[in-house]
Amino acid sequence: MNPRQITPALLRGMTQPRTRRDFFRVTGLSAAGLALAACGVQGKKAAPPKADAVQDYWSKQTKHGKLVFANWPEYMPEDQAPLKKFTETTGISVEYKEVIQENAEFFGKADPVLRAGQPLGYDIVVMTNGVQLQHMVELGYIVPLDHSRMPNFLANAGEKYKERAYDPGNQYTMPYSSGVTGIAYNTKYVKDDVTSIEALFDPKYKGRVGMMADAQEIGNFGMFALGIDPEKSTEADWKKAGEKLKQQRDAGIVRKYYDQSYIDAVSKGDVWLTMAWSGDVFQRQLAGEPVKFVVPAEGGTIWTDNMLIPKGAANPVDALTLMDYLYQPAVAAELDEFIQFVTPIPAVQDLMREKAKTAKGDAKKALEDMVDSPLMFPSAADYAKLRTYTTLTTQQEQVFNSIFQSITQA
Repeated sequence: MNPRQITPALLRGMTQPRTRRDFFRVTGLSAAGLALAACGVQGKKAAPPKADAVQDYWSKQTKHGKLVFANWPEYMPEDQAPLKKFTETTGISVEYKEVIQENAEFFGKADPVLRAGQPLGYDIVVMTNGVQLQHMVELGYIVPLDHSRMPNFLANAGEKYKERAYDPGNQYTMPYSSGVTGIAYNTKYVKDDVTSIEALFDPKYKGRVGMMADAQEIGNFGMFALGIDPEKSTEADWKKAGEKLKQQRDAGIVRKYYDQSYIDAVSKGDVWLTMAWSGDVFQRQLAGEPVKFVVPAEGGTIWTDNMLIPKGAANPVDALTLMDYLYQPAVAAELDEFIQFVTPIPAVQDLMREKAKTAKGDAKKALEDMVDSPLMFPSAADYAKLRTYTTLTTQQEQVFNSIFQSITQA
């Protein structure tokens, strides 16, 4: 390994698994779905927030000078410099807690508390788009945002992050960081320039293809292979995609359905190409491994970890102030240099490019690698091909999972 290619984030990856994506593993009903079904509110949704009600709520809130921020591991520099600068600028102190390890687990703990009308003890929570976040919205567990208090977000967020299928108009959430699900392949074994999702179904790679075990992830790729947009899909579409994936499995093309361990398999050559998450592949590329990442022509999945204010939060004004503060490009650039995922703020790339011009040695090399990587800064063409997950009600979740889990668990 070239020592010039070692970055702080890579060192974290060598010593500690990066597990933010592990929450997608679903067996049967998710914890959210079980909670909804058990409480007899399946199919019931909270009424959409009315403008007058949102304005009335926020008009009664005041700044308290403190907040509690619940996040995933490895999503903030160890010295918490961005949060310290926020406190210096605003006078608001931040208690930062890395307490979210998995979405369903977090929801399972939060649901009975919020259902009882009690506060979680957190003013900001970060959750990934998917079934648990959808249920948080359905149950009215998230405070609608006051857009008049979000000038940095409105000015600096990329347009792709202002119109998302799972939260139209950013009524409840503000993106924190994103990643992409595409195809990774080992260039020692795959000499072709992979551009199509059909490579995952090609008999010439029989026994050397990795697919993900998660129902949402594999479901999306089955739909992409058929030209179906997951965001607009129906039950009939899911069944067609399930048949496509079943044929792939029965033909012996798939070596294994993976969780996070897929990245080791493709790096070692156990599989030659696989479904993959962009952040994992970027870390291996920095380590000099022969792994390439591509968003297939038919489409790829973009997932987003989102900041939200849970119902009953004690310090919503302070929370929204921090959420919007993180949308200043200079602050976002500092965060993304550490996180090395996809930022929702386009201006970050230019700021990092300017910083690279004056940097030296290892720091210069690392910044140049980040700025030039489509895994951190997808192109406009890549964004045009990216879709989020199918938005599912509790009843639809059961049907969806039954279709795709029958493939991965067979």
